[in-house]
Amino acid sequence: MLTPAELRAAVEQTLDRAGRAWLDRALAEAADAKPRPDASGPARWELDFASAGRHIRPARIPRSTEAQLTAPATTGQDAERAPKTQSAAPAAAQAQEAAPDAVRVLLLHAAGADARTVARLYAHGTGAERRAVLRALPHLPLFTGPDAVPLVEDALRTNDTRLVAAAVGPYAARHLSPHSWRQALLKCLFTGVPLTTVADWERRARGDAELGRMLTDYAHERTAAGRPVPGDLDRVLALTRPLNHEESPSHEEPPNHEKPPSREESLPREAPPSRRHPPSHEPSPSHEEPPNYEKPPSREGPLPRALTREEP
Repeated sequence: MLTPAELRAAVEQTLDRAGRAWLDRALAEAADAKPRPDASGPARWELDFASAGRHIRPARIPRSTEAQLTAPATTGQDAERAPKTQSAAPAAAQAQEAAPDAVRVLLLHAAGADARTVARLYAHGTGAERRAVLRALPHLPLFTGPDAVPLVEDALRTNDTRLVAAAVGPYAARHLSPHSWRQALLKCLFTGVPLTTVADWERRARGDAELGRMLTDYAHERTAAGRPVPGDLDRVLALTRPLNHEESPSHEEPPNHEKPPSREESLPREAPPSRRHPPSHEPSPSHEEPPNYEKPPSREGPLPRALTREEP
């Protein structure tokens, strides 16, 4: 994820002189804006937020800038696994659309928008404006609290995959409840949103047996219906299995009966009764059983339903 300074530098490389002048003026006014609790209308920077698409029209987009403007929200191994090759035309088109979104993120950051302002801009905004609100959340003071969780959950109920991708960024990774985050990940797999857009998914999925149950159930449904299972599902499912070797039979090594055991509890089951631990009194390996992926479990909740509102 780019910092605001890096994002501004990337946008400025795409603009002509008039575009840079507009951006400088808009960001300066947003930074100087004061709270207006009794104001009857939106602040000037909020009008700039809505009209950014008309003023920010990249004239030229260097190849390096395309990659910055269209980069996924996640970093590390997932960023390295993201596709490295794509045609120049789609990349340029994405960057053309991403530049106004990036400017809106910069405006929200410069103004230090609070939860009430962010909620209002989201509620009355277009799809592009709502995407910008979601992408800006990690850069705003409200990132440390859960006030914007309703916006993320609303976006996850839509069928707009770009909105869903914007919703599963760092803010969602930090503040969504376990149940909501599991549903969000399942929504991404269901709608084809790349796993590379889901921030911090490896940390949240690791050892989550309930998520593993949901994914397995989903895979069984897809297979029974003759539909393909998303390729990313196996990657997530592998992380949800128990981390303890004793709880995961697939990680245990078969006993070596040719090698004399070093401890009494490692004796083979056919040990004579004179031994201390006869076969009928072997110590139990663990009090916790591994998730039973064969048993059809009850669902924790329905998949997110689509938002009925259509985007203009």
